[in-house]
Amino acid sequence: MWSVEELVSHLSRYYHLVPGDLIYTGTPAGVGRVVAGDVITGSIDGLPPIALTIAAA
Repeated sequence: MWSVEELVSHLSRYYHLVPGDLIYTGTPAGVGRVVAGDVITGSIDGLPPIALTIAAA
């Protein structure tokens, strides 16, 4: 597995990354699909957390 620094460095060779870009790296084993009503949260040290609520299609 790559560190965050390695991942950003590698992707920066092919894409112009700017603040706010999201990098999706895959799904860990055992994780189910996302359905309406799910809340997805994420955080990075030093930044405010983010929460997304999945709405119905």
